[in-house]
Amino acid sequence: MNLRESWLLFALGSAFFAALTALFGKMGVAGINSNLATFIRTIVILLVTAGILSLRNEWARPTGLPVSSWVFLVLSGIATGLSWLCYYRALQLGPISKVAPIDKLSVAIAIVLGIVLLGEQLSWPLAIGGGLIVTGAIIIAVF
Repeated sequence: MNLRESWLLFALGSAFFAALTALFGKMGVAGINSNLATFIRTIVILLVTAGILSLRNEWARPTGLPVSSWVFLVLSGIATGLSWLCYYRALQLGPISKVAPIDKLSVAIAIVLGIVLLGEQLSWPLAIGGGLIVTGAIIIAVF
C-alpha cells in the first residue's frame, strides 16, 4: 500500500483534523456569534486551500468541468455551509463530548445515501458498523 495515495491515511487524517475542528471550534465560539465564527473559519479554509494549490502548482481553469460536476460541487458547498453553521451553533450551545458524536451520525446517513442513491452494496460489516455508530450516538445523547 502506497501511503501517499492511501484513502485510509487521508480518512484517518480527516478524523484527526475533525477532532481538532471540534475542539478549536468549541473554544472559538465562546462569546461570539456562531455564524460569524463560521464565516471566519471559511475564510481561513479558502486561504489554506489557495496556499496548497499554489505550493503544488495545481491551479487550473475550471471551464472544462462538466455541468454535472459544477451542480454537484455547488450543492456540496451549500450542504457544507449549512452543516458548519449548524455545527458551530451546536458547539456553542452544547458540550463537545455530545455534539461531535452526534455530528458523526453523518457517517451512518452517508452509508444509507450511498446505498440508496449510488447503488453501493450493503454488507454485514457495513450494516453492523453503521448500526454501532447510530447506537453509540444515541447512548451519548441520551445519557
